Amino acid sequence: QVQLVESGGGLVQPGGSLRLSCAASGSFFSTYAMGWYRQAPGKQRELVGAITSLGSTNYVDSVKGRVTISRDNAKNTVYLQMDSLNAEDSAVYYCNAVDSLIGMEYWGKGTLVTVSS
Repeated sequence: QVQLVESGGGLVQPGGSLRLSCAASGSFFSTYAMGWYRQAPGKQRELVGAITSLGSTNYVDSVKGRVTISRDNAKNTVYLQMDSLNAEDSAVYYCNAVDSLIGMEYWGKGTLVTVSS
C-alpha cells in the first residue's frame, strides 16, 4: 500500500504563489505516474496536471502557464508550483499515484488551498 501525504496548502492572496508537496512511501515511486487533482466545494474533483515516470508533464487548459509539476525521485516527492493564483483556484488539492505495472491507484487525503484577500 502506497501512502501519499500532501502538504503546503494554506491561505494565499490573489496573485500569490504556493508550492504543494506530495511525499510517497515505498520503493517504487520513480515508476509511478503522478497527478494533482483538486476539488472545490460543490464541484467534482478535476485533474490539474500530471507527470509521467519519465518526467513529461501535461496540464489542463485552465492552469497552463501558471502551474508547474515536478518530481524528485530521490525524495519520493512530487511538487505542484502554482503562480498567479485566483479565487477559482481555491480547493482541496489531492495527490494521485498510478502504478501501471500492477494496475493500482493511490490517493492522498488532500491539502486545502484558499485564495482570498
